[in-house]
Amino acid sequence: MLDAFRAISRELFVPLNSKKEAYIDAPLSIGYKQTISQPSTVFSMVEALELKKTDKVLEVGSGSGYEAAIISQLCDQVYSVEIVPELVNFAKENLVKAKIDNVKIIQYDGGFGYKQQAPYDKIIVSAACTEIPPALVEQLKDGGILVAPVGPGYLQKMIKAVKHNQVLDETDLGDYIFVPLTGEFGRV
Repeated sequence: MLDAFRAISRELFVPLNSKKEAYIDAPLSIGYKQTISQPSTVFSMVEALELKKTDKVLEVGSGSGYEAAIISQLCDQVYSVEIVPELVNFAKENLVKAKIDNVKIIQYDGGFGYKQQAPYDKIIVSAACTEIPPALVEQLKDGGILVAPVGPGYLQKMIKAVKHNQVLDETDLGDYIFVPLTGEFGRV
């Protein structure tokens, strides 16, 4: 997994005014009230997915495209949904700069997943949700893994959930702070 992080330059995924801070282990603003997560958080979340090369992954919250780029080094198919049109364009541009061609960025409310390519082996949510959206559970394969920051307010539990017979077996991976998911399943 370290090779995936080494292969992707975070500098390509931050705004010009943040290039000097690109390698600090901290979240950085990417505009539109959104952030690129700190590298250690991305590492923990991606590691929890237990990715295999053959996995089909859905990312909810493309942001700058950084996390999708990391995931793209570990599996063949990545679909990433983003509700903010400007960030859809930003992520696409960044992925082109990074020469990533196995990630598809879609403008859509990620709380509804992306049914057109379901089911997914793994789903990762890159923004806080008050609960795991039902559509994501439906679109996750049996035996699949979902990783998401879940909880009200400004402190969430990072949940790793494995789906068995339509039920999620959840493990708490610790406390994190994320920007809220926007759209129907975002914080009020």
